[in-house]
Amino acid sequence: MKRLALAGMAMTAASAAAAPVLAADLPQAPAPAYEAVPAPQQTIDWSGIYLGGNLGWAFGNFDNKSGSTGLGTNANGVAGGLYTGYNFQVTPNVVIGAEADFSLTDLEETRTNGGLNVKSKSDWNSNIRARVGYSFDRYLVYGAGGLALADLEVSAAGDKDSKTALGWTVGAGGEAAITNNISARLEYVYQDFGSQDFNLNGTGVSSDFNNSQVRLGLGYKF
Repeated sequence: MKRLALAGMAMTAASAAAAPVLAADLPQAPAPAYEAVPAPQQTIDWSGIYLGGNLGWAFGNFDNKSGSTGLGTNANGVAGGLYTGYNFQVTPNVVIGAEADFSLTDLEETRTNGGLNVKSKSDWNSNIRARVGYSFDRYLVYGAGGLALADLEVSAAGDKDSKTALGWTVGAGGEAAITNNISARLEYVYQDFGSQDFNLNGTGVSSDFNNSQVRLGLGYKF
C-alpha cells in the first residue's frame, strides 16, 4: 500500500509540474483592443480678412432744443451698407479682430413747437470697432466697441446746417459659418453722438443724437 501511495503522489506532482508547460502550448486569445476617442477638432478657422454686406432697421432719436423750446423727435428707417475686417483666432475658442463699416440710413423727421418747424435727418453712419468673440467651432458670439461717425442735418426757417458728428459705439452679435468662407450674422449696434450745435439764420439749435440698429449680414472670408 505504501508503494501505491508513493506512486500516486509522484504522478500528481508530475502532472502539476507539466500543467504550465501544456497551458503555454495552447493557443492564447488576444487581449481586447480599445481605440482612443479622438479629441473634438475645429472644422473652421475664423482667422483672415473678410468683406460683407448688411441690411437692417435703424431707430434714431434727435433730442433737439432751441433755448428752452423742446423739438425732440424720433425717426426710423432702413439701413444698409458694407463691412470689412480682420479676425485672428488666438485659441480654438477666442477670436479677436477689428472691423469698419459704412451704412446708408433713411432717418428723417420733422417737429414743430413754439412756432419753429425743425427737420432732422441723418443719411449715413459708420463704425470703426474692435471685436472680441468666443467660437463654438462654426458659431461665433461677439461684442464690439469703438468710434462712430454720422452725417447730421438740421433745417428750419429756410436755412439748414449739417456736420459730420463723432461719437462712440457698442454692440453684440452672433455669426455662423455656412461654409469655410461664407458666414451669416445678426447683430445689434448702438451709436451715441452727444450734443451737436447748429446755427439756422441766427437761431441756435442743439441736437443730441443717438441711434440703434438691428441688422443681418452676409460675408466672405478670404
